[in-house]
Amino acid sequence: MIPTGQYKKSSFSGNGGCVEVSRLMNGNISLRDSKEPMKPTHEFTPREWQAFLAGVRNAEFDLES
Repeated sequence: MIPTGQYKKSSFSGNGGCVEVSRLMNGNISLRDSKEPMKPTHEFTPREWQAFLAGVRNAEFDLES
């Protein structure tokens, strides 16, 4: 589990950067660009975050070439 207020980068990230995720004090989840951490973040409720993760795991967002 990620400690509140600390961002974690994916182990799948390359040297070019990636997204980072953090749990906020209000219980929401924050998502930011690791290359530009001072830019505004995207904030999600726990329910929204769980729905997104379920979609990723179910390959609902895979782009077809």
